[in-house]
Amino acid sequence: MQKKTPHPNDEAAIQGLIQELGEAWDRGDADAYASLFTEDADYVVFDGTHLKGRQEIAEAHRPLFDRFMKGSRLVTESSSLRFLSPDVALIHSRGAILRAHQNHPSSRRLSVQTMVAVREGEKGWRLAAFQNTRYRPFARTLLGRLLALAHFTPRPG
Repeated sequence: MQKKTPHPNDEAAIQGLIQELGEAWDRGDADAYASLFTEDADYVVFDGTHLKGRQEIAEAHRPLFDRFMKGSRLVTESSSLRFLSPDVALIHSRGAILRAHQNHPSSRRLSVQTMVAVREGEKGWRLAAFQNTRYRPFARTLLGRLLALAHFTPRPG
């Protein structure tokens, strides 16, 4: 059986999808934001909350855009893309939300996102899964720095 490869335009289409995600966030448009996900998408927020489906994603983001994150912007510092099959892509990105008054992301707000994009026929690419994790490397914590200063190295079991 011959393995199919992604179409050359797929990488640009997926990058466009990620850009649309940021633009919908920046406009504060919960419905447009959620429309970029599959109907049954899994969306895990930085605090572990698991949203299931486009409707839950829209409803969870509506109060954020209307009140708590009104005027905020989504920024991406870096991203990578790898095709798992011609119709499935794995995306990792690092970014943050800038509040209305911010020009640079706070280090406490940096997150790593893992996304799975799938081709949905004529609809094109949509996100089937999204996992947002706050970026907190152990080496940067107080305990991590103390252990490094003490030259602590874990011993094999």
